[in-house]
Amino acid sequence: MITVDIGQALSAFWRGSFGSEYAIVSATLVRATPLIFTGLAVAIAFRAGVLNIGAEGQFLAGAAAATVCAGIAASWPRAAQSAIGLPLALIGGTVAGAAWSGVAAWLRRRFGVLEVISTIMLNYVALEAVAYLVRGPLQEPLHIYPQTPTLPRGLHLPTLVPGSRLHVGFALAVVAATLAWWMMRETASGFRLRVTGANPYAAASAGRIDVPAVTTRAFLVSGAFAGLAGAVEVTGVTYALYDNISPGYGYTAIAVALLANLNPLAVIASGVFFGGLEAGAAAMQRDAGVPSVMVSVVEAVIILAILAAGAARIRWPPLGVRWPGRRRVSGGAPA
Repeated sequence: MITVDIGQALSAFWRGSFGSEYAIVSATLVRATPLIFTGLAVAIAFRAGVLNIGAEGQFLAGAAAATVCAGIAASWPRAAQSAIGLPLALIGGTVAGAAWSGVAAWLRRRFGVLEVISTIMLNYVALEAVAYLVRGPLQEPLHIYPQTPTLPRGLHLPTLVPGSRLHVGFALAVVAATLAWWMMRETASGFRLRVTGANPYAAASAGRIDVPAVTTRAFLVSGAFAGLAGAVEVTGVTYALYDNISPGYGYTAIAVALLANLNPLAVIASGVFFGGLEAGAAAMQRDAGVPSVMVSVVEAVIILAILAAGAARIRWPPLGVRWPGRRRVSGGAPA
């Protein structure tokens, strides 16, 4: 039987996540960056009524495309790498993520395939595609490790805080979440997306909204954010593509989005919270011998708690709230 000192484990968790400036900047916020992007992807899709479970595959597609684009620019002068190659890699990852989600969007619109099924299957396709690339055409020259060559420094994202691992990708994630929140609240496109997610039938009949077009656009935007997350991870953290480059960012993104109540602005805080969980779990395993998979249990409990709370609000609405369609009859009982 394995015994664990709870105090030592919690102390290691705190030190690794929020216990110091270095832990926050170089661990928690670095891990939060892909979670904010992918959480934003899931939140936008879910708000439109699209159950995109494929952020993981879209992340991998974006990472692979960014690596290919960066590989093309690797032989350029360093100034050209930074000025042209790096933006090209980020754009390539974004487009690849959107294209990967577009496959599921097309299957849904053309054949009525449930996106829950198609996106999960596409996750495995992307996983195997990356495994093939890093062992085949993109493998490093010595063919020893299942990874691509390391990107030259000109193709690295600049550091956001000097002396830390935090890169400008975190700032991009915050800006993207803020813009998404503003567009969803203040623009006609955002209104159509929210109405479609609330009730697609009412949106089509009363609102005269092209529901298939709205859901397809939401799918593409969602995939674009997840693909950008993969591109940022390659150019800002790993500097190479390799097997298991994602520890499950696309799946954790579901918990991030649900905890944020599908609010793009709240995704920032939710992503930082889960980034702290990931960073603390790694420190707990390193310093206290507690398996890092424990954080997956915590994430699962959070998801179940959120779903249970949502079901409870429907089953037992707050005192004084009467749902539409319910009326009082003699005796005070709801009809």
